[in-house]
Amino acid sequence: MQIVEGTVSANSVGSSAYHRDPDVQLMLRVREGDESAFEQLVAKYQDRLIGIFTNMFGDSALAEDLAQEVFLRIYRARQGYEPTAKFSTWVFQIASNLASNSRRTKGRKKEVQFSPSMSGSQPVHAGEALVPDKSALIPTRQLDTEELREHVLSAMETLNERQRMAVLLHKFEGLSYVEIGNIMDMTPQAIKSMLSRARENLRVALEKYIT
Repeated sequence: MQIVEGTVSANSVGSSAYHRDPDVQLMLRVREGDESAFEQLVAKYQDRLIGIFTNMFGDSALAEDLAQEVFLRIYRARQGYEPTAKFSTWVFQIASNLASNSRRTKGRKKEVQFSPSMSGSQPVHAGEALVPDKSALIPTRQLDTEELREHVLSAMETLNERQRMAVLLHKFEGLSYVEIGNIMDMTPQAIKSMLSRARENLRVALEKYIT
């Protein structure tokens, strides 16, 4: 499965198979200019995206920036959107790609600002202004203690990038091997094997804190 600006293409599956997805229905309304539908999608996915990015990088400010960027890409791609996958698959594929790019360019972090202009003299579209400011993007899911959070983040650092993303999608989003494979362009069996290795790495890293 390959993400193209505004669409997710799946060779063997027609778009009609995904019209029952409520989020696809919302995105189709966004495509037709319904700004309230975009607000609903932002409200549904913002905390989830921040949770994934925070656990990927251990940097809440970067996580908020990346979540904003996901929503901007979704909105900018609205006119070319075709429902050829579940909406969540598209969202998390964008997030996975952004995480990979951010890791490669970390060190020259750029903060996303929502002001009257995004680049040059181009105005911000109304839908782009609906993306919450960073101060509004606060994760709802918190670990019990700061100490435990630090141990978990340290353990996550023992995983490679793809293992980390797969664990987060499986653990926090409850996605199946098939769904994660669609997002990461891997077979379900490859995802299963990768998660098995990742769980063993995490077990070893956290053993002294949970025994």
